[in-house]
Amino acid sequence: TEFMEEAKMNEISQRRFPKITAEGVEELSKRIGVKIEKTVEPWCYEATRDNIRHYAHGIGDDNPLWCDPEYAKNTRYGDVIALPSFLFATSRIISGYVGGLPGVHAMWSGADWTWHKPIYRNTEIRTEAYLKDLVEHNTRFAGRAIQQIYHVDFYDAKTGDMLAEADSWCFRTDRDHARENGTKYTEARSRPVRVYTDEELAEYTKYYEQETIRGAETRFWDDVAEGEELPTMVKGPMTVTGFVAYAQGWGGLYIRANKLAWKLQQKHPGAGIKNRFGIPDCPERVHWEEEFALEVGAPGAYDYGPERTSWLQHQITNWMGDDGFLSQAKCQVRRHNPEGDIILIHGEVARKYEKDGRYFVEIRQRAEQQDGELSAIGSAIVELPKR
Repeated sequence: TEFMEEAKMNEISQRRFPKITAEGVEELSKRIGVKIEKTVEPWCYEATRDNIRHYAHGIGDDNPLWCDPEYAKNTRYGDVIALPSFLFATSRIISGYVGGLPGVHAMWSGADWTWHKPIYRNTEIRTEAYLKDLVEHNTRFAGRAIQQIYHVDFYDAKTGDMLAEADSWCFRTDRDHARENGTKYTEARSRPVRVYTDEELAEYTKYYEQETIRGAETRFWDDVAEGEELPTMVKGPMTVTGFVAYAQGWGGLYIRANKLAWKLQQKHPGAGIKNRFGIPDCPERVHWEEEFALEVGAPGAYDYGPERTSWLQHQITNWMGDDGFLSQAKCQVRRHNPEGDIILIHGEVARKYEKDGRYFVEIRQRAEQQDGELSAIGSAIVELPKR
């Protein structure tokens, strides 16, 4: 009995993070279907020229339709518009800042988007959201996990028009279990750090040299063939600098300084997890602090989930041109992209069809890292003009 008590005390002392409990899940389930009346202030209220450009540059997208007013004034829009994924910056909830289960790790893992209208420059965005569902899973990463699904509607605050709607989800996981017992990254953690040669890097950076923005050259529905492949898009090699660049445009909720960080941690103690100096610091540092990322069971400092979804949409908007409209997009994140990874995004036209006098193309996407491991899967539906 003494030995068992000592072992139990040792186990408790080694636990650093709160666990998922039946009581916590039951309490959270009471929120399903209830409109969230007060949400955390978004990073961007308006689709200003600068906000749009900062988000676009955060994902490595230099499309002049988002970034260059002189170019955009000669398009059918007459000015820059927001890239579809910009809406991630206008809602904390769609971006994975979930409620309930305090202190339990949340990993943003996917989204299903539908857009109804273009997002014009200086549009003010209003959102409505609610918890849609909770689904329990057993995962290789962390054993028991709760998939927490939210629905968010996006409106033009002045006209009331619905601009878009989306479901997004996080997986709530036991950090200690993921670190000690998770099997998803067992092999990856034992590999030596990969150091690229200049020749190896050139094999990937050639995709940047070849990257084409369709732009003003209209892509007509008539000219698209089922089975046609989209140009492969590369993102990476992953660096902490790249992750921080995305956070600049997207706006991390927990990335706060000095008094503002202290105030947040006073209100939400789980938002201040002590670092190696004993200082409470934000949970978001899994994206730039290797040591902390390993503590939560990840293979290293890794990219943001909304960032990866935005990359898949970037491939589509490059391909469709200024006169195309991204109607729907889906993405499921399948693994972390740690520092050093390179991602290749492949796309293929699955079908083309007509509906209510409008012409659509469905595209399937698959993102793989440099060793062929699956990073994400996605799909998109694009409306194109007919000759």
